[in-house]
Amino acid sequence: MADDTESAVDEDSAADVGHDVEAERTTAPMSDYSSRAVAIGFLVMLIGVAVTFGIPLAGVGL
Repeated sequence: MADDTESAVDEDSAADVGHDVEAERTTAPMSDYSSRAVAIGFLVMLIGVAVTFGIPLAGVGL
């Protein structure tokens, strides 16, 4: 069976599809975040800890 795919030379790679290749690269720790984002993250953490430890402790009867 012959390979019907074209050469990948003319195709966009997954690395640059939808991204500005010329822009300076940034990562999440370098991005700015607000106090509101920190508060929401802390609230999500508290809910996760409550579910993780609260359900088992309620099942044991403590």
